[in-house]
This record gives sequence, C-alpha cells and structure tokens, in this order.
Amino acid sequence: MTLFWVLWGIDAVISLVVLYFFFIGLVDGSVSSFNMGLWVMILLGIGAIMLGSLWLKSNDYLRIAKIVLGILAVPGLLYALFMLMIIITKPRWN
Repeated sequence: MTLFWVLWGIDAVISLVVLYFFFIGLVDGSVSSFNMGLWVMILLGIGAIMLGSLWLKSNDYLRIAKIVLGILAVPGLLYALFMLMIIITKPRWN
C-alpha cells in the first residue's frame, strides 16, 4: 500500500505542474481557443488517472491502481532524473 501512496504523490506533483502551466498559459494567452481542446483532454486524462486510481483502490483492485498510477509516474520520474542529470553533469550541447 505504501507504493500506491508514493506513486499517487508523484502523480499529484505532476498534476500540479500541469495545472500551473495551464493557468500561466491562460494568463499570458498561450492557451487559447485553438489549443483549448488539447488542454482539456490532458487535464481530463490526468484527472481520470488520479480519481480512477483512488476508485480502483477503494474497490480492492490495488495492483491495477498501481499500474494506472504508473502511466503518469514513470515518465515523470524519468524526466526528473534526466533533468537532475543535466543539472549535475552540465553537458555541452554544441
């Protein structure tokens, strides 16, 4: 059960980052009617992952709930590790 909450916490942080960029985009105008459909689909997908995993856990499908949380957590962790590697190693990009 601890793995579930760790994955859920990682997904919650990723969700907050996506919401932050969404609201910043609304303020500066980069989220417009042209791409609002994409943003709505992204936000609905993240909401489905977060709420769906809680629903699966409450109905005793813990293994499937962890797999659903992994859909968002694994790429997020890989990206965080990549950024950490870039910060630590300071590569030359030329």
